[in-house]
Amino acid sequence: MNNKLIKKALVVDDEPDICELAEITLSRMGLETRSASNIEKAMHLLATEHFDLCLTDMNLPDGDGIDLVIHIQNNYPQTPAAVITAYGNMDSAVRALKAGAFDFVSKPIDLQVLRNLVTSATKLPSAQLDSTKKQGSKTRLIGESQIIENLRHKISKLARSQAPVFIHGESGSGKELAAHLIHEQGARSDAPFVPVNCGAIPAELMESEFFGHKKGSFTGAITDKQGLFQAANGGTLFLDEVADLPLQMQVKLLRAIQEKTIRPIGQHEEQPVDVRILSASHKNLAQLVKQGQFREDLYYRINVIELEIPSLRERPEDIPLLIDMLLKQLVIKSGLDESPILSNEAMQALQQHKFPGNVRELENILERTLALAENNIIQLNDLQLPATTSQQEHNDTPATTKNNSINLAEQEKDAIITTLEQNRWNKTAAAQQLGLTLRQLRYRLQKLGID
Repeated sequence: MNNKLIKKALVVDDEPDICELAEITLSRMGLETRSASNIEKAMHLLATEHFDLCLTDMNLPDGDGIDLVIHIQNNYPQTPAAVITAYGNMDSAVRALKAGAFDFVSKPIDLQVLRNLVTSATKLPSAQLDSTKKQGSKTRLIGESQIIENLRHKISKLARSQAPVFIHGESGSGKELAAHLIHEQGARSDAPFVPVNCGAIPAELMESEFFGHKKGSFTGAITDKQGLFQAANGGTLFLDEVADLPLQMQVKLLRAIQEKTIRPIGQHEEQPVDVRILSASHKNLAQLVKQGQFREDLYYRINVIELEIPSLRERPEDIPLLIDMLLKQLVIKSGLDESPILSNEAMQALQQHKFPGNVRELENILERTLALAENNIIQLNDLQLPATTSQQEHNDTPATTKNNSINLAEQEKDAIITTLEQNRWNKTAAAQQLGLTLRQLRYRLQKLGID
């Protein structure tokens, strides 16, 4: 066998029983192991050998395991370091994750949890593979601004961890895109990425949706149902708009995160789940905690690391690139032969617009504009940008953004209906007058619900 293919792990613990248990488990998984009883010996081994994983206890004779995690982060960043914590000591686990630990396992060590951890850690791509993966990714973060470059770098770093990440940003700024990139660039990329909008699930169905249920566990449960945690097992569960979770569900979610187990409704035994939790909201969770609307303990569990997504108005230099990408997508979707171009006035107006709805609003504007533009050129008037004061632009809520989108859609609908009436509902003639192909007009009619 080629020795270069054998993964090597370093186990750091002053308890011989723990070392032996970890060594046996890892060797059965095909890993070569080394042991150290303190930080000094561990640092010596790290300096003389290459390791694909380090598993360290938190309490060591000559220091804190977190000190070793930080040392590995600074000197051997391609080696994931996981920590062994005392039973129920989530505060230590959170401290370790914030310091850069890949993951944690609690005493007494659950062998399945340990095996899941080792599998994920040893599947992490190298920096070179990471770069290749990003270039070939179906999911792309468009932009060349410094703020986007910084975001890409942070996403790459977060992808090499299992720490829960809370993604904060305005509505339409790309929070789910960031979550997907963290998943794609990490060790779980071959497993499912399961997104869920927490505000879209009725409160009475929430426990069943998250954890599943057994047949006959309640009225209407005619078959066993798999929950979101089971669907994401081995992968990533993305909780969008997590602030909308009712308090009762927050308690159950907290337990699932801490214990790494769930119990479907109607099932007596708990079952282990191996899921990375990413969450997001446009709301201020810290403020909701102060108001008693979000549990403080859950807040600290899901917000181990925070990722801020910039608004579109913070990176106006990226708008032309986004327009180019979005127009190409919309042209394919609507059946156009070629992508229209923007006049200088139209491009300038979009770069100066404050975009309370961010990238989602930009996409809506361009989609509407495709139905109005003539001669394959998008003019300033075609954009139909809402007239708002500077203060309104900065302080618009997501609800206001939604209302703007509704109003603009109604304007487009009225324009198309008026043209159809002028042409006695002859779609071919109406399409010609609007500067559309018949296929484009039919697409707009379907989208706007015009019968």
